[in-house]
Amino acid sequence: MRVAFLGATKGMGRALARQMAERGDTICLLGRNIVDLERSAADLSVRGATDSVGSVACDLENPETFASAIEAAREALGGLDAVVVTAGVFATQEELEADPALAERLLRINFSNTVMFCEAAKKALLEEGGGALCVFSSVAGERGRKPVILYGAAKAGLTRYLEGLDHKHRADGLRVVTVKPGFVKTSMTAGLDPPPFAGEPDAVAQRVLGAIDRGAPVVYAPAPWRLIMAVIRALPRAIMRRINF
Repeated sequence: MRVAFLGATKGMGRALARQMAERGDTICLLGRNIVDLERSAADLSVRGATDSVGSVACDLENPETFASAIEAAREALGGLDAVVVTAGVFATQEELEADPALAERLLRINFSNTVMFCEAAKKALLEEGGGALCVFSSVAGERGRKPVILYGAAKAGLTRYLEGLDHKHRADGLRVVTVKPGFVKTSMTAGLDPPPFAGEPDAVAQRVLGAIDRGAPVVYAPAPWRLIMAVIRALPRAIMRRINF
């Protein structure tokens, strides 16, 4: 596949981009830190990407860069089969409540700006006749929960947007894949106590790559989170008010 990838320089995004490179996909990296992009591009090239890995400046905090960056990646790749979005920001509920500016930034980046990037990606993929749009949301958006009120609200909005996009454009050839990670051991979760079912980036990436190839509309990673969140969604509000999950 010819893949434009936003967020491949760390964590789950880096693991997924590496697996794509190792199987021979052609990749163009998008991001705001050119030094990190070039370092990641060199790593992916060594791992087996079919052509040299390109890089294009694109700042998720600046929507004005979105359309031009996607078009530059499309030109560099000679077409576009998939767009993968793993970029985003995280902060704890306590940090967000203590810092309104940080809360506003997180909500803007993780919801409205990500949606606008996806709108630009959708347009480019539909012009190609379709393709895969794989976007990382989160299980935090499945239910209102005390530890992730603000982060979860942004991810809930993103999940519903992606669901609507899939409903509207699946018949047009656009395969929207919504990834709902649970707790994964990355730099984003460093310092937090991992639960017993915490995942590793490589295992999550393998599961996501299979979902992209199948065009599965939703994938939970690690897999146990599908069952865990089914239970959480079924709990009465009275219980949700008493637990700290």
